[in-house]
Amino acid sequence: MNDITMKLHGDRLLRMALEEDISSEDVSTNAVMPSAQQGEVDLICKQDGVIAGMDVFARVFQLLDEDTVTLRECGDGDLVRAGQRLAVVRGDIRVLLSGERVALNYLQRMSGIATCTRRMVTLLEGTGITLLDTRKTTPNCRIFEKYAVRVGGGSNHRYNLSDGVLLKDNHIGAAGGVTEAVRMAKDYAPFVRKIEVEVETVEQAAEAAAAGADIIMLDNMTDEQMRQAVRLIAGRAKTECSGNVTEENIGRLADIGIDYVSSGALTHSAPIMDISMKNLHRV
Repeated sequence: MNDITMKLHGDRLLRMALEEDISSEDVSTNAVMPSAQQGEVDLICKQDGVIAGMDVFARVFQLLDEDTVTLRECGDGDLVRAGQRLAVVRGDIRVLLSGERVALNYLQRMSGIATCTRRMVTLLEGTGITLLDTRKTTPNCRIFEKYAVRVGGGSNHRYNLSDGVLLKDNHIGAAGGVTEAVRMAKDYAPFVRKIEVEVETVEQAAEAAAAGADIIMLDNMTDEQMRQAVRLIAGRAKTECSGNVTEENIGRLADIGIDYVSSGALTHSAPIMDISMKNLHRV
């Protein structure tokens, strides 16, 4: 996530999170720290994993006070170990206390997603299959969560509904069938947009390929159904497997012949990484 993206989109979302946590004042902090006092605190990782979101973590404190400094000892994508110090945050103690929870919420969530993604990418090594995320993200956190997937080694599917054509079962039902849905999408969408079709049967997969779909998503099919579908598609479209793909079952997809596998679990089920701010003291 670069500085331009953060300023255009991230800052607004981070401010909303801070406003949710501090509606009028931080009563606890103001009670024990009535005036400005410089201090610093350690950022400590309490379990092994992949770090993601250090820029976001640091930016939360800067939005409260631009003079806050985060001295980093690791970067996004780094593998860290339990007990490792990740950074030292230095600034007004009132800012360190008031921004702590929001900053950690983002860092813990994003690092958990990156860690889960890295494990699943590792399970696909050597298969030629690309791991994708989905739109099953936390509301107003998609920009952060999809970034974390990339940090973990995965790739992003479409960012939102404006980003690409994906004709799912209800779109097909509304259009009156696979062939008609693809035809209508080709007529409406700009030629630079790829058209992906979600299918639930081998017959639908063959129909989507004949209709000229660019990508065919094989949704909740058995392994044998997917093999049949891949044979019938015969390279006319890229293939994607979707539907309840998790770390526990992703390995079974290695020899089916698909190009992509998408997993909502990367963002909706990844556990957070345990990270804390400790040893706060005056300087």
